Amino acid sequence: MRRVFDFHGGIHPAENKHQSLRNPIQSAGTPPQLVLPLSQHIGAPSRPLVQVGEQVLKGQMIAEAGGHVSVPLHAPSSGTVVAIEDRPIPHPSGLSAPCIVIDCDGRDDWIAHQGVADFRDCEATELLELIRAAGIAGMGGAGFPAAVKLAGKPGATIRTLIINGTECEPYITADDILMQERASEILQGIAILSHILRPEEVLLGVEDNKPEAIVALNKAATGTNVAVVTFPTKYPSGGEKQLIEILTGKQVPSGGLPADIGIVCQNVGTAVAVADAILRGQPLISRITTVTGEAVAEPRNFEVLLGTPMQHLLDLAGFRPEQCERLVMGGPMMGFTLAGPQVPVVKTSNCLLVPSTTELPAPPPAQPCIRCGLCAEACPASLLPQQLYWFARGKETDKLEQHNLFDCIECGACSWVCPSYIPLVQYYRASKADILQQRRDHEKSEQARLRFEARQARIAREEEEREAKRAARKQAAEKKAALAAAEGGEDPIQAAIERARAKKAAQQAGGEADPPAVSPLESLRQKLAKSEQRLAQGREAGEDAKIITALEASVKRLQGKIAEAEAAAADTVETEARE
Repeated sequence: MRRVFDFHGGIHPAENKHQSLRNPIQSAGTPPQLVLPLSQHIGAPSRPLVQVGEQVLKGQMIAEAGGHVSVPLHAPSSGTVVAIEDRPIPHPSGLSAPCIVIDCDGRDDWIAHQGVADFRDCEATELLELIRAAGIAGMGGAGFPAAVKLAGKPGATIRTLIINGTECEPYITADDILMQERASEILQGIAILSHILRPEEVLLGVEDNKPEAIVALNKAATGTNVAVVTFPTKYPSGGEKQLIEILTGKQVPSGGLPADIGIVCQNVGTAVAVADAILRGQPLISRITTVTGEAVAEPRNFEVLLGTPMQHLLDLAGFRPEQCERLVMGGPMMGFTLAGPQVPVVKTSNCLLVPSTTELPAPPPAQPCIRCGLCAEACPASLLPQQLYWFARGKETDKLEQHNLFDCIECGACSWVCPSYIPLVQYYRASKADILQQRRDHEKSEQARLRFEARQARIAREEEEREAKRAARKQAAEKKAALAAAEGGEDPIQAAIERARAKKAAQQAGGEADPPAVSPLESLRQKLAKSEQRLAQGREAGEDAKIITALEASVKRLQGKIAEAEAAAADTVETEARE
């Protein structure tokens, strides 16, 4: 039997999982309308590829990835795009965000799709591109793009692939029921992930409070290299770093990633989504979501299309609104209150908790900290929650970072044990947001500084180039004047100066008569004479052929104009003679 380890801290809240495990997975069907937020994952939001009024098919890509850390979005059912606008989304802020809204036509018509014949014949890069194109983000709650996580760092060697089937949060049973009913699909996805990563070992971690799932997984894993590892139930053993320590005894360095120690973790739901994408050519358009709590008549797990309004699930589960004051997405430890039942199911919606007022009452007012130290004992990341709390209240961001605030997984264990009912996690979450905003502001400021410096350098460079051209022209003019003086000719610069002086003197005198007017024909003849003289000089001096050609063309053009002018004058004289 494989040895398992323990991690610091942890708690044992009431599980409340049996309520939603009494029935198998039920399809939630197709609602009349789907609301699909463009940001259902960590990273850049996806960019719309469709327009209002456009007809779409089930599985059709309707938004492309907005960057490297991003994934596309697909239509969960066929219908018509009726809006691309801000709608309420499931987020702790309660704010709205851009969404694509589809009115379903009820036909559920699929786009043409098919899986690969044999994934073993594909290179890892090909499979990663298919996973990315399928819009797969982590299904365990974080929503990190799966292809980016699997690609890892260049040159990094992955020795251990861990599949997370822990699901330690109270009330949530989406992964549990998935492991019970679709263990073979999980193993299919694990085989594909193993082909991509080529790990030395594959570990599937499950808490011992899921006996039916453990039996199903062991049966499906028979004859494979996947080791199903069970361990004692403790919250939050489903945290990535905590699960790694349980299964391997290794600790991920502060600020580091599992890949830094040769490990990659994926959720069982993600494994199924990978199998659907590679073997069946189906993008991520649905997920298993638990609907539970005392305020619903029939708690259970639904396979629900992404974008389905929460109200649709509540109706299927027998919602009793008079018993419920708030809706929670997620569990009681890490979940957050929703703005209302109109928000949609997204890729990270593993649970809709519908508690009664007695089941999950509002916390009492916070009291002063008594420095009992229970929060530090419960913290699974070995942090000092009390110190972080004081630094957060004091907006001391430097000290928060020094005390590894970003190692906090926001599990809520510290808040759960706090006798003063201080909402510690809320302080940490707000401080993280402030620090990230400061980093973004600093980055924008730095980019603005670099742009300004680049502009100043460009202006200086252009001025230097202009000055060099002016100097070159001056040098050429001085050289030409020196040559003219050496040959006994007139200095062109001095001649130009003298002409300017003469003109100015004439203007000042003011009494000189205007020079006689010159007819257009005579003016053309004068120009022709000058051009012919210039052409002759150029030929004698042996100037460049291009210059001679241009001068010859000018002479011919003037000759043509003179001929036209003389003909016109002759016609005029003849006409006058007739009259």
